[in-house]
Amino acid sequence: MRMHDPFEESLRDLLKASPHSDHDDDATLGRVLKTANRQVGAGDLFSLMGHWLEAMMIALNNGSPHLAPVSRRNASVRSADKAD
Repeated sequence: MRMHDPFEESLRDLLKASPHSDHDDDATLGRVLKTANRQVGAGDLFSLMGHWLEAMMIALNNGSPHLAPVSRRNASVRSADKAD
């Protein structure tokens, strides 16, 4: 089932209003719209990957302080202080 697209409908109306020529306007419009949809889809896909990469970089940046090495010696001194 095809979705109603006002832009596509206006293009079809313009083609129907123009004088007829030797080639098939519906087929030409179909090819143009198919190519446009592919280009938009590819752009959306690259945009999604860019946002995903940005989110991963933010997560790594925010999580990197939590990856600092912890000394066991400091932890035992702190626990001894708490016992006093």
